[in-house]
Amino acid sequence: MASTGAHKQTRSVAAAAVLALLCLLVALPAPAFAANAGGTQAVGGASAPASSGGGSSATGKAASPHVTSVRITSVSCVPIAHCSGNSHQVSTHGTLLLGGVGLTPGMVVGFPKAPGARISSISPAAHLRYAIASRPGDGLIVTVPKDAHSGHIMILLSGRRYTSSYGPIYVYNHALHPPPPKVLPTASTSSGAVAGSPFEAQGMWIWYLSKSDGGSITSIAAQAHAAGVTTLFVKSSDGSTNYWSQFSAQLVAELHANGLKVCAWQFVYGTEPVGEAALGAEAVADGADCLVIDAEGEYEGHYAAAQTYITDLRAKIGTTYPLGLASFPYVFDHPSFPYSVFLGPDGAQYNAPQMYWKDIGQSVDTVYANTYIANRIYGRPIFPLGQTYGGVSATELLRFREEAVDYGSPGVSFWDWQESGTTDWSTLATPLAPLTSVTPNTEYPELKKGSKGDQVLWMQEHLASAIPTQETTGVFGSQTLENVEAFQTAHAIAASGIVEAATWPALLALPPVAVDWTGSGPSD
Repeated sequence: MASTGAHKQTRSVAAAAVLALLCLLVALPAPAFAANAGGTQAVGGASAPASSGGGSSATGKAASPHVTSVRITSVSCVPIAHCSGNSHQVSTHGTLLLGGVGLTPGMVVGFPKAPGARISSISPAAHLRYAIASRPGDGLIVTVPKDAHSGHIMILLSGRRYTSSYGPIYVYNHALHPPPPKVLPTASTSSGAVAGSPFEAQGMWIWYLSKSDGGSITSIAAQAHAAGVTTLFVKSSDGSTNYWSQFSAQLVAELHANGLKVCAWQFVYGTEPVGEAALGAEAVADGADCLVIDAEGEYEGHYAAAQTYITDLRAKIGTTYPLGLASFPYVFDHPSFPYSVFLGPDGAQYNAPQMYWKDIGQSVDTVYANTYIANRIYGRPIFPLGQTYGGVSATELLRFREEAVDYGSPGVSFWDWQESGTTDWSTLATPLAPLTSVTPNTEYPELKKGSKGDQVLWMQEHLASAIPTQETTGVFGSQTLENVEAFQTAHAIAASGIVEAATWPALLALPPVAVDWTGSGPSD
C-alpha cells in the first residue's frame, strides 16, 4: 500500500463550520412532536420551566439546549430473528431497544433524514414505548421510521432541547436475519478471532495523517461518522527503525474521545524482523486497538524472517491481541509469500487482503470469488480491503460493500483517506441493499501433482499430521501424490490424488505440523 500513486486531499470540515451547524440546530423551532407525553419531562418528572420572553431562566442565564441529564447509553436491534449479527444494524420498520439515563415512554427519538445527516426538527422520528405492556423493567423500544437513514440518533425534547447523539446506527431498507450458526473448527484451524473486534466495522486507512483533512481530528471524526466509518487504520512505522510520529498515544486518545477505534499498521520488509516486531509492539503500547501487518513483495521468499517477526511480536504483545495481515489477495500469484506463517498458528487472527479490483484489472465479483477461493484454506476470517483511489465508480464501490455482506464478512475497509473524494464518502454512507445477482463462491483451490507454492506447503503441513513421513517442501511431487491418495482412501474420499473441495475440509481438521524455518522458504 505504501507505493500508492497520486493523492487527493479531501476538504477539511472546519471547526467553525461544526459550531455553525450546532447553532443552527439550537435555533430550529421546536418539533411539532416534542410536546408529547414524556418528551416535556425532566429526569425527576417535573415539567421543564417555561422560558421568559427573553429566553432566559429566572437566574438570568440562558438555558442550554443540550441536555446531559437525559442520554442514550445503549442501543440494540430486537428481536434477534429480525436482526443481523451486529446489534447496531436494523431494518426500516425494525425495532431498537434503548438503554440510558432519564429515558421515559413517549420521548421522541430522532433519526438522520439522509445518511450521516444531523438531527433537526424535520428529521424522521418515533416515540419510545415499553417493550412489553405493563413491564417497565423490560426496557424501552422504538420503531425505526420508514424514511430513516444510517447515522447517529438522539432524543428530541421540548423547548428546542436535545440530548447527546448516540451511534452510528446502520439502517437498511431490506430485511435482516441473524448469521447462520458457525461450525466450530477444531483447535488446529481455530482462527483465534474474537467477535466485536475493530475489524468488524467499516474502516478507512490513513497513510499520511497530515494529508487526511489536514490532520484535523475534529474534521476526521466528523467525516468518519458521516460515512459510517468507525475504525481508522493509521500508519505507525516503516521497516525496523522508522517509527512514525503521527501515531502516538495522544492521537489514539483523541480518536477514542471522538468515538472512533484506531488501529496501527506497519509496512514491513523482512530484512530486520526483530526491529519490525519491536516497532509493532510500540504501536500496541501507544494504545492501538489492533495492529495490521502490511507485508508485500519484499517478504516473498522470507519464511524464516516471517517466523522470527511473528514469534518476537507475539512475545511482546501476547497471543490474543488482535493482529491482522493486509497482503496480496491472490495467493496463487505469489507462491513464495509466507502466508502460512503470517496466518498460521499464533499468527494474525484477521485477514484483510488488498482486493483492489481496478488495479488488478478485474470486476468486483471476480476479485471476491478469487480472493475467497485462495484464502479460505488458512482458516482466518476475511475482511475485504477495497479501494477508493484511482477513479473507481460509485457503482463499483457500493457493490464492493454489498458483496462483503453476501460473503458473510462482518467488516470492510478502504484504502485510503487522502485519496477519497466527495462521491466516495457519499457512497460509503449509502445504505446497503441485498445483491440478488451474486452467489458467493464456496470453492477451494485445486492442487495436484506439479503444483507449487504456499498453498501446497500449507496442505503438506496438515497432511504430515496424519502421515508423519510427508515432507513440507511446497512442491506437489510423487510422495505427496501417494500420501494424498492414501489420505483420501482412509477418509472415504475418491482417491483422485487431487486436493479439492472434498479433501480440504478433512485435511484442515488436522493441526499443521510445526516447521522451523532457517532459510528463505520451503525451496531451500
